[in-house]
Amino acid sequence: MKPSTTVLARVRRLCMLFAALLPATPALAQPLAKPAAELQEIELVHRFDLARTEALQALVDRFNADSKDYRLVLTRRDWQQDGLPHLLILDGEEEERFLEGGKRHRPLHELMRAAGIPLQTVRPPVMMTRKPVDAQGRLLALPVGLTTPVLYVNRESFRRAGLDPEAPISTWADLQHALGQLFDAGHGCPYTVSEPGRVMVENLSAWHNVPVTARRGRVDAPSFNGMVQIKHVAMMASWHRARYLHIFDRGPEAERRFASGECAVLAAPSSSWTAFRRQSGLDVGVLRLPFYDDFPGAPQTTLADGASLWVAAGKKPAEYRAMARFVAYWLLPENQVAWQREAGFLPLNRAGIFASQSELLGPELENVRVAVSQLTNKPATNESAASAVVGRGGVRRILDEELEAVWADLKPAKEALDTAVIRTQPLEGGR
Repeated sequence: MKPSTTVLARVRRLCMLFAALLPATPALAQPLAKPAAELQEIELVHRFDLARTEALQALVDRFNADSKDYRLVLTRRDWQQDGLPHLLILDGEEEERFLEGGKRHRPLHELMRAAGIPLQTVRPPVMMTRKPVDAQGRLLALPVGLTTPVLYVNRESFRRAGLDPEAPISTWADLQHALGQLFDAGHGCPYTVSEPGRVMVENLSAWHNVPVTARRGRVDAPSFNGMVQIKHVAMMASWHRARYLHIFDRGPEAERRFASGECAVLAAPSSSWTAFRRQSGLDVGVLRLPFYDDFPGAPQTTLADGASLWVAAGKKPAEYRAMARFVAYWLLPENQVAWQREAGFLPLNRAGIFASQSELLGPELENVRVAVSQLTNKPATNESAASAVVGRGGVRRILDEELEAVWADLKPAKEALDTAVIRTQPLEGGR
């Protein structure tokens, strides 16, 4: 869905308000015009869904309209076939495969420095996925698809159950009370979770300032089977038996059930808000994840994870200059705000963060506001930092498999988490 003229006008007004927050950017030199036949094509491979493809295409179209000697082209294909594209938006195990073996990328910070264009992003926080960041904290890729789990509530379902949808749900006890009332009112699916391992273990741990790894020799080993993790998974198992919690197949099924009105509460990525906002007749609220108030220090911070834009190695100097200009264009305040609104992902610079707090676009960026409040709730710690080990696709897959044994009443919480730690040990140490 492309932004309306009214929305773009509001975005431009907003950008005028926070332009002073950004350091001055040297004007990007306009290239000499060339005949259309000489336009260079820059290929960008991605795997976004239809709505986000439309948002990305709108950004690319605006960029191409201002370009004189190069043209960005979006494609959906296997990046390992037909030659390496210029730019790749990768996530999960696809991203891990790209990073394995020989070096296939050119570091983003190096690309921008060589082009003489400032890289105007916030410094990568320690709670952000470590894949696009080097040991010095410099960006290797642009994290364009960052999300963090939040809680969504169907306000109409709450009203029908006699609940005030504006009443705070701060703790897991608060949520349990609401789910019990929804169940008693006849709601068949009070609560569901998308990506259970990511929500119930990774982010639950960071939110309570509990580490998910332990140092073993020179490597970090998975260690997400402590007291708070076991307690939480055990409670979720009791909710599942009581029919408060429903777990569906992996993938977007939980979100689809929530969007259809079948489930009243959903824990899912903050970016899912854009799809819910487009759903006709769906009255959705966005809340922070609950926490245990009897656990010292909670809540701390949640984790930001998602797809990044990678620059391929081995391309021509002129092509790299074009790619650097596209990255700079994506980071312009107006484009940052439009990307947050249309794709739902987290901001990459101060302009985007400021926009999420503004009353001009507040309702449209409610998900970003809540997500940012979680990520900045307290200063990050070593315990709440993102883990390069547990955040890997193979570890998450094992964790979800063991949790499935809990929902099936085949294993208690402790045994499932202990088994997951043992199964992930062969995956230690690399990415």
